Amino acid sequence: MSDTLSLLSLFSSSFLSATMLPGNSEVVLVAMLISHVSQPWLLVVIATMGNSLGGLTNVILGRFFPQRKTSRWQEKATDWLKRYGAAALLLSWVPVIGDLLCLLAGWMRLSWGPVVIFLCLGKALRYLAIAFVTLQGMTWWH
Repeated sequence: MSDTLSLLSLFSSSFLSATMLPGNSEVVLVAMLISHVSQPWLLVVIATMGNSLGGLTNVILGRFFPQRKTSRWQEKATDWLKRYGAAALLLSWVPVIGDLLCLLAGWMRLSWGPVVIFLCLGKALRYLAIAFVTLQGMTWWH
């Protein structure tokens, strides 16, 4: 597989992982780190970009939902997001919960600047941690 195709696969997997669709971006990133497909920093940047754009897609989708309270869980999640604001999007990488946080951030019409900053930061920290642990594990085993 060419380097460009590999990076495109990582980007696609990362984008899909940020939606309700399965993407398994962590597995793809680890496999590429182990295979030395490219520089680790580039792999982390590509994964972060794809996952962040996927998360922002959820924020945009959330803006299409009408603003009315319809359920108890939605009220609790909304109260939680109101309490912590866009900083809650540091957890946007958490499976299912992160998707909900992104949708609610859009639904609540949170300001774009903080949303982009915290969402991207949360995604980047996750991939940095995965890369660090993977690369440390490779060093340890050799």
